[in-house]
Amino acid sequence: MSKSAATKKKIQTESSLPLSENALTVLERRYLKREKNGKVLETAEQMFQRVADTIAAAESKLDTGNDVKALSDDFYRMMTELDFMPNSPTLMNAGRELGQLSACFVLPVGDSMEEIFESIKNTALIHKSGGGTGFSFSRIRPANDVVLSTKGVSSGPLSFMSVFDAATETIKQGGTRRGANMGILRVDHPDIMDFIMCKQDQTVLTNFNISVGLTEAFMEAVEKDDEYDIVNPRDGKVQGQLPARKVFNHVVEMAWTNGEPGIIFLDRLNRDNPTPKVGEIESTNPCGEQPLLPYESCNLGSINLVNFVDGNKVDWNRLRETIRLATRFLDNVIEVNNYPIPEIDEMTRANRKIGLGVMGWADMLILLGIPYNSERACELGAKIMQFLTEESRQMSIELAEERGAFPNFKGSTFDKKGAKPVRNATCSTIAPTGTISIISNTSSGVEPLFAVSYVRQVMDNDILVEVHPLFEKIAKEMGFYSDELMKEIAEHGTIQDMDAIPEEVRSVFLTSHDITPEDHVRMQAAFQKYTDNAVSKTVNFCNDATRDDVETVYRLAYQLGCKGVTIYRDGSRDMQVLSVKKEEKSEKVVPMESGKSGRKRERPRALKGSTYQMETGCGPLYVTINEDSHGAFELFTTMGKAGGCAASQCEAIGRLVSLAWRSGVQARQAVKQLIGITCHKPAGFGENRITSCSDAVAQAIQQHMAAQGEDVNVHIQNGGACPDCGGPVEHEGGCCVCHACGYSECA
Repeated sequence: MSKSAATKKKIQTESSLPLSENALTVLERRYLKREKNGKVLETAEQMFQRVADTIAAAESKLDTGNDVKALSDDFYRMMTELDFMPNSPTLMNAGRELGQLSACFVLPVGDSMEEIFESIKNTALIHKSGGGTGFSFSRIRPANDVVLSTKGVSSGPLSFMSVFDAATETIKQGGTRRGANMGILRVDHPDIMDFIMCKQDQTVLTNFNISVGLTEAFMEAVEKDDEYDIVNPRDGKVQGQLPARKVFNHVVEMAWTNGEPGIIFLDRLNRDNPTPKVGEIESTNPCGEQPLLPYESCNLGSINLVNFVDGNKVDWNRLRETIRLATRFLDNVIEVNNYPIPEIDEMTRANRKIGLGVMGWADMLILLGIPYNSERACELGAKIMQFLTEESRQMSIELAEERGAFPNFKGSTFDKKGAKPVRNATCSTIAPTGTISIISNTSSGVEPLFAVSYVRQVMDNDILVEVHPLFEKIAKEMGFYSDELMKEIAEHGTIQDMDAIPEEVRSVFLTSHDITPEDHVRMQAAFQKYTDNAVSKTVNFCNDATRDDVETVYRLAYQLGCKGVTIYRDGSRDMQVLSVKKEEKSEKVVPMESGKSGRKRERPRALKGSTYQMETGCGPLYVTINEDSHGAFELFTTMGKAGGCAASQCEAIGRLVSLAWRSGVQARQAVKQLIGITCHKPAGFGENRITSCSDAVAQAIQQHMAAQGEDVNVHIQNGGACPDCGGPVEHEGGCCVCHACGYSECA
């Protein structure tokens, strides 16, 4: 038995908790306390007890007079029954030396060198503590603007973003992953076009998600096909005008091409800013669901909606009890949190924002027999979110009576004649719940299902077919279950055209690609209507979606009141898509001779080709691809760092790929064999990730073929391969999540 399997067996033996095998894997890898040599020191029950005791201890600190032991028992029950789960840093760090319990931070970036590098220092401290950071770079004067102190010219926000990116690359979070960043630039900044296009080169800013901060004035100009003002942040003066529709079309083009930039509606964030006298909201956390003032952090947690289905209805009374207890839990987190810098400590305590949300929404709909893409589903989503926010706020009012209002209450939007004080400036957020939803064995956030059935590769290289537990239960009860059918579903990806499955089952087991992008947006808008903060959700497109489809979704999101949009077109990051389509060229294949061996093409004296720089975990890898008259002929690699195993292995890959091509193997077959191979040193963030040197070679081949106007048409699931277990990675809520082992880049 492997060490990993033995550990899981030990955890499962010592635990009576309703935890799945995947949950045990996640806990073992990411949450349970360990010795320096890696030995696990606690069971799952002990972890939850550690968290419950630590958060309940805030009652003594606040001198509330409540029974701390009884409250700890309530917190423990709420988590172990999988009714509620706090965000990952709270599970990992509560009751431990680090003690940093927040996932979301926003830092200010000023226009002076001192302010910029102070922010970089604070970024490093936050990433070291396990948090992610959001920034607005809109205060930095544009490139080539005057710098009076040096009599020179400024380098602009993009150059400084590169410095933040490099700093992030250097800091490991908990030894397992690098920090996640959100970079936002206002649409009226003079450098906005460079910002929109900056990820055309997918080797830059790999540790950033980026979003354009759109204003109401800009959107009105888009509707009217008018120009809008560009403003220099150095002096606040209008510097010129740009055609709004042209700028908007460039945002659409890049989002269609590779999923970025996203869009954030800044005026809507500030319309719902509860403390406008304290400051203006300029940015969000890395996944976009948490708008924050500079130096604010937010503590998040999610209620598992599946557990509140009673027969064919929602158990509103039990849901109310859990909302109230979870609100107290999250307010207590603020008290016992160990913040990374004093400014964050002060601002967080002054506003006391919490973000209670939901997960298991898709599973709840299945239990209730409601299709995700129906009007009834949107109506129920809005009703549940209204109930959650109102009940959480009522609990916040009661906590204010017990403990006092948040310090910045005076002058806030709550400070009205006859209004009762509240404890928390915000109460609700819909966050991506990739990892904690795996622990809770439920669907992520308010997303549709990731899959009905999928293939998982385990440590000993066995291939297992994972089936959604509700689907497996229904299939067995209705008599259409078979191992062969489950495998077919995993390979097919959808059950919508499978006649062997009853229509009433197909109608509720919808995956993200069974649902139109417009229905994704309508569901996001339904939850947003009653959410204090924002909703993290990915709008999924099929690969053949058009730019007009993306534009339609952006306009719909604006019309329906969303605060931002993240889109992902299936497979768009697997190759560089050209904005101008070249004439289709078929792959030229030399026929093989009969017999055991094929005839190799002889090398001409001179060949033409291209060299691609790929950023790997071992350093820069330069991949040169040469062609003869038949197509791809040979591939050479050069590592930025001379020598070593990586360089020799890459040379071996190049020789074998060259031999294959010269023997008549198609270029895309080399991609198929190499793409998604993982090692312990992946590089990049999000969909820019390069998982190994082999993967880098495959991506370079894809880029080369796309540049020749050829369709590579090689795709690893939806988001590539997990760097930890090699399983499929899915884009959810602006983040990449592996449902097989719990790996998450953002949570």
